[in-house]
Amino acid sequence: MRNRFAENKKKIIEMKKILFLTFLFVLLPCMTISAQDYVWTLEDCIEYARVNNLQVRYSRLSEETAETNLLQAEADKLPSLSFSTTQSYSGQKAQNSSGNYRHDESYTGSYSLNAGMTLFNGGKIVNTIRQQELSVGMNILNTEEIQNNIEIAVTQAYLQVLYSNESLKIAEQNLESSEAQLERSEVLFEAGYIALSEVAQIRAQYSGDKYQVTVAENSLADSYLQLRQLLEMGLGERIEIFIPEIDDQEVIQVVPSLESVYATALNVMPEVKNRMLGLEYAELNEKLAYADRLPTVSLSAGLGTSNFSGSGLSFTDQLNRRLNESVGVSISVPIFNNRRAKTSMELAKIQTRSAELDFYSTRKDLLNTVESLYREVVSAQSRYVSALENLRYSTISYTLVEEQYNAGLKNPVELLTEKNNYLAAQQETIQAKYQAVLYLKLLNFYRNEPIRL
Repeated sequence: MRNRFAENKKKIIEMKKILFLTFLFVLLPCMTISAQDYVWTLEDCIEYARVNNLQVRYSRLSEETAETNLLQAEADKLPSLSFSTTQSYSGQKAQNSSGNYRHDESYTGSYSLNAGMTLFNGGKIVNTIRQQELSVGMNILNTEEIQNNIEIAVTQAYLQVLYSNESLKIAEQNLESSEAQLERSEVLFEAGYIALSEVAQIRAQYSGDKYQVTVAENSLADSYLQLRQLLEMGLGERIEIFIPEIDDQEVIQVVPSLESVYATALNVMPEVKNRMLGLEYAELNEKLAYADRLPTVSLSAGLGTSNFSGSGLSFTDQLNRRLNESVGVSISVPIFNNRRAKTSMELAKIQTRSAELDFYSTRKDLLNTVESLYREVVSAQSRYVSALENLRYSTISYTLVEEQYNAGLKNPVELLTEKNNYLAAQQETIQAKYQAVLYLKLLNFYRNEPIRL
């Protein structure tokens, strides 16, 4: 017994060790990771916004409304069935043969079961169902169109954050350089090599660079704010995004031909498909309007009975004896309706022509968008190549002038002029870089390629 107890105790101790090690190596790292701030990639932001953006959620409600209307249109094909009953009581004073008055009471009840069904109405039911099916498809495409717009907006905001972040780094680096130049100038002034006015010029440049850091910080904060708003984040919510390294190879990519991009966009973009469905929807309106000029044939059937007090018969016998059935077919032929049918047809034809114009206008707008993106990509890539070359020579020139200034061969005006040229070249380079990346991503998006970074 003691040996068995000792063995069980040993097993329990070993089990505790295993559980502790499991917690140490498995659960603890998971807890640590979950406590860390999540770093959002561009794909994360796009996926989140495509689901949680308010415009998308409103559009989802429209989809549900269209689906409900479709169910109702399909249900209109079925016969209708209703039951009705009326129960009444009446009482009055009546004089008998002896001249006395008595109070007579009576109870009556009627019961009816009625059914009806439309046999022919010019195809209204079938065309209405088809219209509601188109409405469901149009609402789904409208949601996709909104999601695409949100994806484009998120991409623009995300790259704006990257651009602002790089601009801030450049501003901070320039501030460090200005601070070193200011310290160098103060040392030269104390040694009597330069005048106080030259120190003042360097100090003014330092103050200006310090101000530019503040401007860059505010610009970065505004860029994050725009991104957070697209993600529908609240006041206390913060976001940290992944900062990728974008090399020249990613910026200077082969630009697809304008014709191929436009041809693909015509087949995949939801706005084009949506306008095509809208045109079919309008054509069905013409058929529905024409149906107002056709006869309507309906089938009806009824079953009824009644009972009343004082008959001397039981309730069941009364219902059985007074049972009546009816079946009928009704035809309604429109003859004159104050021009309403003709007006409906004319308005439906106008709506169809308007839907055709919307379709062609959407194709034209799509071509304008794709062509603009194509031109922007080509222009931004060309600018980036030129900016890189300009930055290379500006860097060399600024480095030489700075060395000459430190050696006392250049004055502060010449140094600051070269520095400003260097800063302008830096800004032009990063601006062209992110514009080229943005426009190329958007151009490929119209080729049905997902946006990734």
